[in-house]
Amino acid sequence: MLKRTPPNRYRTKDRLSVLPEPKGQTQIEFILSILTILFVIFWMWEVIMGVYTYNVLSDAAKEGIRYAIVHGSRNSNCSGPGVCGQGTVGQVSSTDSSGTNVANVVKDYAKYSLHDTSGMTVSVSYPDPQTLPGGTQVWNEAPSTVTVQLSYKYIPYLALPIQPTFNVRAQGRIVN
Repeated sequence: MLKRTPPNRYRTKDRLSVLPEPKGQTQIEFILSILTILFVIFWMWEVIMGVYTYNVLSDAAKEGIRYAIVHGSRNSNCSGPGVCGQGTVGQVSSTDSSGTNVANVVKDYAKYSLHDTSGMTVSVSYPDPQTLPGGTQVWNEAPSTVTVQLSYKYIPYLALPIQPTFNVRAQGRIVN
């Protein structure tokens, strides 16, 4: 009787069993995978917080515009250069001609960004004055515009090599 040799597919198994088994390869791949995943998660966290901070600062500038619009020259507690109480009996000069109250409102609102806002720079300007019938110029009378600009150097939560500066600008028209 003839003895048959097994096909090649059976012989390769015997050859592979002679090679040493890889030890520790699974652990190394797992550690590298976890480190890569954590790196991506932390960077995503920073990007998300950066976008959130930018949105809060934009909303803070808009809140400052709303405050300036409501506290125009027809309000007894007005902000901006000009005369307070237009159209009322007691007209007095504005006690907040530099827009400090508007800047304080912006900084109070910006605290919701979960960052230290002490380094934030806020500037309030009333670019186009209006001339009243008596010849008096006021900057906080309708239809004047008010502009709020703020600048904030973003401080990342993680020690990253980048620290962008967010510059936000909002402009509105006084309609009171």
